[in-house]
Amino acid sequence: MTSNPLLLRERNILVTGASSGIGRETAIVLSELEAKIILTGRDRARLEQTLGKMQGSGHRVEVFDLSDCEAIPAWLRGITLQTGPLHGLVHSAGIQQTIPLRVVTAAKIEDLLRTNVTSAIMLVKAFRQKGCSVNGGSAVLLASAAGLAGQSGITAYSASKAALMGFTRSAAMEIAPEGLRLNCLAPGYVVTEMIESLRDNLSDDQFRIIQEKHPLGLGKARDVALAAAFLLADTARWITGTTLVVDGGYSAH
Repeated sequence: MTSNPLLLRERNILVTGASSGIGRETAIVLSELEAKIILTGRDRARLEQTLGKMQGSGHRVEVFDLSDCEAIPAWLRGITLQTGPLHGLVHSAGIQQTIPLRVVTAAKIEDLLRTNVTSAIMLVKAFRQKGCSVNGGSAVLLASAAGLAGQSGITAYSASKAALMGFTRSAAMEIAPEGLRLNCLAPGYVVTEMIESLRDNLSDDQFRIIQEKHPLGLGKARDVALAAAFLLADTARWITGTTLVVDGGYSAH
C-alpha cells in the first residue's frame, strides 16, 4: 500500500501568526496531517484557542513578538534546543493596511516592511542555523496576489508582498546547498478577520468589485492552508524558489 506523500507524521513545524486567520487554519490542517506544531503569536489566549481546535498531541505554544526582528535567530535556536530541529516553517504573521499613496508616510512604510518583510528574512536566517532545521526542511512565506496584480490604496502593502517573492527566489538559491527549500504562497482575498476589517473601510460597491475580480469567488483560509501543506510535504520535494498563486483567478485578469 502506497503511503500518503502529504502526511507529515512526527515532523516539527513552526507556524507564525497562528492565533487567527490563515495561520490558525494552517496549524489545524498540519495537525490533521500528524505534524507536531509550534504555534507562535503575541496573544497566548488566542494561541490556546487554536491549540484547542487541533488534532494529535505534542504541540506547543510559544508567545513571541516577531517585530523584535534581531531577537528571532536566538529565539528560534532556543526553541529547537527543546523540540529538536524543525522540518518546516510557515510564516503567516503579517499586517494588511489600506493606505492611499497621498497619505502614506515613511514611518508607516517602515513599520509595514519590518512586520511583513524583515521578520520573514530573519526567520529564514534563523531556520538555516545549524541544528535549527533538518536536511530536506521546507519554509513557506505568505505573500499575496497583491504583489502580482495592481490595486489602488495598498501600494506599500503590495510592495512588501512583492519583496517577499523576490527574497524567496534569491534566498532559495542560497540555502539549497544545505538541503533546504523556500517557497511563497500568494493568496487572493480570503475570508478572515483581516478581510472583515478591510471590508469595514470599503463601500458595498468597492467590496463587490473585489469579489467580482475572483472568478472562483473569495477563498477560505483552508484553501491556503492546504497549499502550505503541499509545499511542506514530500509532494513538493523538487520545488523551491517559486511562488504558488492561490487566488481564485484574481491575478489572471
